[in-house]
Amino acid sequence: MGVGPGDPELLTVAALRAIRAAAVVAYPVAQSGGDGMAAAIAAPWLLAEQRRLPLLFPMVAEAPPRIAAWHAAADALAVEVAAGLPVVLLCEGDVSLFASSSYVLLALRQRHPHCPLRLVAGVPAVCAAAATASAGGIPWPLALQSEGLLIRPTPETAGELEHLLDQAAATATNVALLKLGQRWPWVRSLLDRRGLLEGALLAQRVGWPDQLLAPASAVPSGERAYFSLLLIRQGWPAVLP
Repeated sequence: MGVGPGDPELLTVAALRAIRAAAVVAYPVAQSGGDGMAAAIAAPWLLAEQRRLPLLFPMVAEAPPRIAAWHAAADALAVEVAAGLPVVLLCEGDVSLFASSSYVLLALRQRHPHCPLRLVAGVPAVCAAAATASAGGIPWPLALQSEGLLIRPTPETAGELEHLLDQAAATATNVALLKLGQRWPWVRSLLDRRGLLEGALLAQRVGWPDQLLAPASAVPSGERAYFSLLLIRQGWPAVLP
């Protein structure tokens, strides 16, 4: 179940109903005993009598620990469902867009194919960033008319980003780069060289009290938080108000 990027008010009515109907609330944590961001987002809507079920999803590059964690999460959820308990798995943002819950879903289908489940869509950070910026005086429609929109993690190298931006410009495609973080210093230099800083929007920790939404040109080149993203527009349609 998607709980959005940070603001508890962005949970859907369907998400609130699912939470209120649950006896068990599961959520991902990066380390044992840690707090989960998804749980923090949904905290205002959780009930005291609901049992919490933290699921460990280690933030490591190696595949075996991650696969083991997805299998363990799927098994833990299947046990609760088999006991007749209504369960929700909280997920930051949307359940299908770069979401840990997607891996758990695949593991459930493989290991427990008869386990009933329902996905509840959430608000992606990209959409929340564009809407919040526009409401704050920085108009940033994600796509207009025949424009395209590409959403992907920030490339690892300047050469990859150059190629991506060339393709996007040739096809009137706007770009949303996620997981900007430590790449921002060289990404900023590249955008500056291409004259794209003024047409880009940097968003960090969207929906949280310390969120940052600003034109990329106004953001210094220091490293940004992991939950930061960049919206890049290289042009506008010919027909505008």
